[in-house]
Amino acid sequence: MPATPAWPPKSAPRLFVEQRLSPDARIAIDGPQAHYLIKVMRIQPGSTVMLMDNATGEWAAYAGEVGKRDVTLEIVSHLRPRETVPNLWLCPALLKKDRFDLVLEKATELGVAAIHPIVTRRCVADKLNPERARTIVTEAAEQCARTALPDLAPPTKLDALLADWLPDRTLFFADEEGGMEAASAFAKHGTPAALLIGPEGGFDDAERATIRALPQSVPITLGPRILRGETAAIASLSIWMAQAGDWAESRGAQE
Repeated sequence: MPATPAWPPKSAPRLFVEQRLSPDARIAIDGPQAHYLIKVMRIQPGSTVMLMDNATGEWAAYAGEVGKRDVTLEIVSHLRPRETVPNLWLCPALLKKDRFDLVLEKATELGVAAIHPIVTRRCVADKLNPERARTIVTEAAEQCARTALPDLAPPTKLDALLADWLPDRTLFFADEEGGMEAASAFAKHGTPAALLIGPEGGFDDAERATIRALPQSVPITLGPRILRGETAAIASLSIWMAQAGDWAESRGAQE
């Protein structure tokens, strides 16, 4: 006798929607999301779609009416609540567009709670398209099955970020001139925490001195090689998640 297929199917498309979700709700989808469901995923009436609203968690829905440019989805069941992510911020200096797109995408996949872009003296960019950035973050969250979108702040000058720094949040500062070994530093300090990553040309001497003067600042090293900004962000986030984040929690639950 053939096995009953798992439901909901793992291949079901996933979408974040602005409408707050609830049992038996009907969700009207149009625009780019409808194009994705109809033209890319080729859904039909009765197809399953996973929905998240960044508030109530993950829901399974069936496609009701499927038109040429819009889709009506009918909520079937609540699968899980909104996840709790580690209280970690990423504070990356703005990079060239394609490289910063990668930072946004991978930071979301790796589980940060918030992304606070910064502008430094050596940044090659000083602006960020908020709509494009939000789209990248949302699509990354959909791809990796997050139910909580990271907060995305507008770009802030480094001096302003440091001036308003919260007294209880550790600021790990990736310093090219050296510091505490990253894994050891992350394991020693708890949350809340943040990672500060510099631009292509690094921080200048005055910026480095200002960062180090912050009482909450902990200089760290990411090894013997000079890393690009996007590489440093991804590497440091991965190490932090393994040492102090939910990777470490998952490991402990299995032991």
